[in-house]
Formats: sequence, structure tokens, C-alpha cells
Amino acid sequence: MGLREIKMGRTRRQIADHAFALFMTQGFESTTIEQIATAAEVGTRTLYRYYPTKESLIVDFVESSLGAAAAELRKQPDDLALPHALYAMIETVMRVTREDADRVLAVYRLAEQAPSVKARLAEQALRWRIEVAGEVSRRTGGGAQADLVAALVAANAMNIIDITMRTWVMGGGVRNPDSIAEEVLRVMHDGVPMPIAPVPAAPSMN
Repeated sequence: MGLREIKMGRTRRQIADHAFALFMTQGFESTTIEQIATAAEVGTRTLYRYYPTKESLIVDFVESSLGAAAAELRKQPDDLALPHALYAMIETVMRVTREDADRVLAVYRLAEQAPSVKARLAEQALRWRIEVAGEVSRRTGGGAQADLVAALVAANAMNIIDITMRTWVMGGGVRNPDSIAEEVLRVMHDGVPMPIAPVPAAPSMN
């Protein structure tokens, strides 16, 4: 990484840090772009180059974290068993949570404050599931049945992450997220009753 990229990354983080601080003290809706630019000591034009919307100041952090997780899945050897490859992906999310706990807690709290942020995060989660499903399908050989399995696997992975993170947030971010993820995985492994039975065959008209 060159000096220019390092400086850009530093500026990007500086803007986001000040934005999150203002969001948490003043609220998302009450904080203006001008206030963020002033706090970060950059011009509004510079801020918009890095973050085109106020929501992106929050959402970009999550996008980067999920992107790193998907990249970790793609990096795993093709001959590695799929559950192990998926665990490596989930562990990436847990690592980000451990290393940037305050930021992760802030994202969840701000999403509850701002419907526009919650909507953007939901869109982002769907795109991530589609990306993961594509990689799972590739690893399992493709085909109609494989695509269906891949979609279910990606949805399960997203649910594991979501349940783990929400449990961690509701507990104030005190517990080690890895231990929560392991508990969720153990419950799934031991068998969770499916509330939906297979669709019954249509009754005969004869």
C-alpha cells in the first residue's frame, strides 16, 4: 500500500470516528454533515468524496467487515470441508467484533434510531447472502439443487452471525463473541426442531 492510500485510509477513519462520536452524543438525525466535517477538520466536499451519504458513514464499516468475511471464505482451499471454510468466515466477523467492539455496538444502537440506516443494513445483508451463496454453490459444484442448498447455507451463516451479534449486543458487549458463536453452532449441531413440515402432497381429485 502506497503513502497516498495510507493517508486516504487515515482520513476515512478519522471522518468516521468523529461521525460516530457525534451520532452517539447528538443522535443520527440531529447530526449534520457540516458538523461532522468541522469535527474531522475536513471540508464538506472532501467528506462527500469519502462518504456520499450520512448513512454510508455507518454502513461502510459493516460492508467492509462482511466483505472481509466473504473474502476469507473465498481464500479457503477448495478441498477444505465446507463447515470449516464457513467457520473461518464467521470467525472473521467475530475478530472484527473483538477488535472494534465500541464501533459494532454503536452500529446496532444507531440502526435502532434511524430507519434509513436499518434499511441500508438489511439491503447489505441480502447482498452478502447472495455473494456467499454464490461461493458455496461454486465450491459444491453448482446446479439447481446445489444453488438451493447454497442459498440455505448462506442464510444459516447470516442467521448465526445475526443471532450471535444480537445476543452480544443485548449483553452490553461483555461476553466474548466467539463463545456465543460456539454456543449457537452447538445448538444447531445438536438439532433445532424445524417449525415447518414438508409441504404435503395435494389430495387426489379422483
